[in-house]
Amino acid sequence: MLYDLAVILPVYNEEGCITDVIHSWHRMLKENTINFKMIILNDGSKDATAKALEQFSSFPEIQIINKKNSGHGPTILTGYWQAVREAIWVFQCDSDNEMKPDSFVKLWQQRENYDALFGIRTGRVQNWLRKIISAVSRMTVYAFCGKGVSDVNVPYRLIRSSVLEGIINQIPEDTFAPNVIISAALTKMKARLWECPVDYQPRQTGKSLASIKAFKAAFKAFRQTGECLSRMKYNQGEIRGV
Repeated sequence: MLYDLAVILPVYNEEGCITDVIHSWHRMLKENTINFKMIILNDGSKDATAKALEQFSSFPEIQIINKKNSGHGPTILTGYWQAVREAIWVFQCDSDNEMKPDSFVKLWQQRENYDALFGIRTGRVQNWLRKIISAVSRMTVYAFCGKGVSDVNVPYRLIRSSVLEGIINQIPEDTFAPNVIISAALTKMKARLWECPVDYQPRQTGKSLASIKAFKAAFKAFRQTGECLSRMKYNQGEIRGV
């Protein structure tokens, strides 16, 4: 069965909010009569996340994948590789409840005219380090591919599977920030892009990366992004799958 939409939710240590997050997304998708599948990837959580996810095992639209910890980026890629084979459209959102499902319909209603649709985080408050990381991520993409996606790492993105597949097939499985590379590739191939504001609220549960870890992670992401984009193959304005 080919779904209209596959929703990817990577999860790590989100016992405090994951039940509400999944219920809210499932309810919104059902209310809008979308033929969908939710792929929930538990990235080796050390808290009670796996236990909280058990209640969704009987939901026919939800697949729970409990995997060894590999990090946020590799987990997203695992979801993408499965989703492009099972649905026409792929949507990725984080599971920390910072960006809610309310705005998804805006993207879904506009999808036929575009290849990729992005939420732009409004009301986002960042510390100085996060601001620097976001700015450098954006400048890295601009340097390689020019201006295209405003929020290059936003975890609120709807992409055609036929477009996404050729990109992710060229991204190494251990990549720290694949969404940055995907944004860059979509810009480079001059894909039809659409952006709209999406409300953002700071996480109420779980933890973000500490400053030093965030800085090291950002450096790794910048290096991997440059290496991957320099190798990526294009053919007549489109990503060529491998």
